Amino acid sequence: MTSIPAPSFAHLQHMTDGRGTFEHAKLAAPRHEHGYCTDDMARILVVASREPDPTPVVRQLADLSLRFLGDAQGPGGAYRNRLDQRGQWTDRASVADCWGRSIWGLGTAAAHSDAAGVRQTATSQLERAARQRSPWPRPMAFATLGAAELLAGQPGNRAARDLVAAAADRMPPPGDDTVWPWPEPRLAYANAVLPEAMIAAGVVLERPPLLAQGLALLAWLLDHETTGDRLSVTPVGGAGPGDTRPAFDQQPIEVAALADACARAAAVDGSDRWAGGVAAAAGWFLGANDGQHVMWDPETGGGFDGLEAGGPNRNQGCESTIALLSTLQHARRFASVPG
Repeated sequence: MTSIPAPSFAHLQHMTDGRGTFEHAKLAAPRHEHGYCTDDMARILVVASREPDPTPVVRQLADLSLRFLGDAQGPGGAYRNRLDQRGQWTDRASVADCWGRSIWGLGTAAAHSDAAGVRQTATSQLERAARQRSPWPRPMAFATLGAAELLAGQPGNRAARDLVAAAADRMPPPGDDTVWPWPEPRLAYANAVLPEAMIAAGVVLERPPLLAQGLALLAWLLDHETTGDRLSVTPVGGAGPGDTRPAFDQQPIEVAALADACARAAAVDGSDRWAGGVAAAAGWFLGANDGQHVMWDPETGGGFDGLEAGGPNRNQGCESTIALLSTLQHARRFASVPG
């Protein structure tokens, strides 16, 4: 068995200045010219808020992320996503993924931060964001996770509960095809967030059928993205029924989404398969993948940007590093991974 490395926030700190964390890197060096994005800052708030014993660096990253999200939020609760290196927003507020992920980060901070000011600010921002609804399933799923986190500590929060209820009513049911029960014709990105949101909503709203639906769909996805004793996840271009595998470019975000969903499933269902899913996700970063390549840099703490047919893309961008940190956080709770 291989021990789980401790999550290191050193690379995120290296990628961060006074405005935020740069989105892209050339190897380990931040690419300032590409600026920052709200998606990443929201994900940083998630992993920083999850740390059980946050260091000063982690606290600083959480505070910066919360401030960034506040600046990104429009008066109606939608979010801008792109900030250039000069500090100018380059897009308009929307209810795309950046909106849903912001709610995810805010709810996690509101539930888990040990700083009263952070909890209060995060709750206020979330309540403003929760006025909105997205027409797309993944933003609504991300938002469900954040609202469910908030409700764990504030069960009477009406804005969060209304958002989860609205999301639950829109969740697409699994298909009738037992070979392909996925509610979309193709797998896309961060796929496990869909069944994870079903699980979270089923628990919060006390809807056992929705909870069971999420667990069953996650079990199918985990089986589908497993080959032998390793994960073989959906590539960046998506995947449909009958597609050949392995396929590349595999993205760390897909692995981290599986770890997130399996960790949530383990909290409500006693099956050992969920701990195994978390272990397999950590194993993917440590070399138990289709290329047998280690997918992170132990010297920097950065995650590699993707697993290509010829090996890792060794750029250490923000999204990939957060995916690594998130997966390691979960895996350390489950003690070990396959060697």
